[in-house]
Amino acid sequence: MSKKRGLSLEEKREKMLQIFYESQDFFLLKELEKMGPKRGVISQSVKDVIQSLVDDDLVAKDKIGISIYFWSLPSCAGNQLRSVRQKLETDLQGSNKRLAELVDQCEALKKGREETEERTEALTQLKDIERKHKELKNEMVQFADNDPATLEAKRTAIEVAHQSANRWTDNIFTLRQWCSNNFPQAKEQLEHLYTEAGITDDFDYIELSSFPLSSSHEANTPKQLVEDEV
Repeated sequence: MSKKRGLSLEEKREKMLQIFYESQDFFLLKELEKMGPKRGVISQSVKDVIQSLVDDDLVAKDKIGISIYFWSLPSCAGNQLRSVRQKLETDLQGSNKRLAELVDQCEALKKGREETEERTEALTQLKDIERKHKELKNEMVQFADNDPATLEAKRTAIEVAHQSANRWTDNIFTLRQWCSNNFPQAKEQLEHLYTEAGITDDFDYIELSSFPLSSSHEANTPKQLVEDEV
């Protein structure tokens, strides 16, 4: 035995509208929920069906006192449908007008673009040029590291870093000299502290032979003064 098919939403809407049209009366929701099953609409779905009809202006509702009443008259539904039809016809006219404009534009664009041997050859050349342009752009990316502006920016950054490093080296040598002058009795403890901090005997200024520096250190550097003091 085949299972009975349930009503679709549109069928449920039509069934509930028939209740209003036949009675031309006002109803509470609980009354509609009792009447719905008699038309094949289960009571649990009546509320959603009625709300969809309200949203489409096919059923009106209003609060009277503490109760909310629903109603719909055939004349109201007819007026609503006529308004919908008028709007759809207006939209259709606008769409047809726009379609005609697009067709005219399409025909105008076709002029001068007929498929000829010259146009086909020109399009082929254009594709070749675009392909070559893409290849050249890829090559430019590969050689970006050798760009003079990029190299100059790197050189400047290296020089700034070099000067900063040697400036801190100056500060360290100056601090060591100050410690040697003020705490000569703590020589061994200071040397141990320097070693733990990574300041070993080969600690010195950084020289960059590839990038000549604009200034040079004088003969009596802080390091030499420290060594002389020691």
